[in-house]
Amino acid sequence: MGQDKTNKKRILIIEDEESLVGLLAAKLKKEGYSVEFAYDGEAGYDKIKKTKPDLILLDIVMPKMDGYEVLEKMKEDNVKIPVIIISNSGQPVEIEKTKKLGAVDHLIKTEFSPLDVLNKVKNCLDNNGSSLSGKGLPEALLAKEDSEAKKLGVNVLLVEDDAFLREICSKKLTKEGYTVYEAIDGEQALIGVESAKPDIVLLDIILPAIDGFQILNQIRSNKNKEIAKVPVIMLSNLGQDDDIKKAMDMGADDYLIKAHFTTEEIVEKIKILMKK
Repeated sequence: MGQDKTNKKRILIIEDEESLVGLLAAKLKKEGYSVEFAYDGEAGYDKIKKTKPDLILLDIVMPKMDGYEVLEKMKEDNVKIPVIIISNSGQPVEIEKTKKLGAVDHLIKTEFSPLDVLNKVKNCLDNNGSSLSGKGLPEALLAKEDSEAKKLGVNVLLVEDDAFLREICSKKLTKEGYTVYEAIDGEQALIGVESAKPDIVLLDIILPAIDGFQILNQIRSNKNKEIAKVPVIMLSNLGQDDDIKKAMDMGADDYLIKAHFTTEEIVEKIKILMKK
């Protein structure tokens, strides 16, 4: 029957903010989960080994051992427990790093509610701890806006198949006042270009079926001149000069490497292109 005779799913929170731990623990316990916690990475990793939880909520910035070190240690010791990152920043460079180390999802402290945490935990456990990319995604091409942000009247089509990065970028852009349409593959991207009439496109290169280069080519060769001229910023893990040159030669307006840029830089790039 396992260690827990009640068969409750066991959540381990590794986080140094005691008030946040208390809030999360209360919410998770109320929903029927068994909860343990640690206030630094070293104590947290000891609990991972001793209690073997079903899921870990892991802060990045902590004393003794930070979140990256905990993930690295888990990878080194072949500990396969799903980890949801709790972060202060949510920058793409951080997301890329934690993903490579095995994290399955990401929460930003300033933006999540206890209900958001509960939903992420439930989705992760329902999916047997697998990555949430491609699962439980919002319906594609529905406009997203922030009701509290001053509307800029600018439509952004965000084409990105990585759920982490798409969520982070979308939240940042809507907070800045942009209306965001999301597409998770090339087919949706091409539909989005026609239906959403975006003022700018953020376009991932590596996508299922139709890649970003093919999408860029179809945008630039579109019979509708307004669509053909829409500014396109390429987003990619490919940082080689040849790839950048290829994208720019094909008509991209800018190129950002995922492991390097921040969401603030995306906003600045959009502002510059919109001025032009």
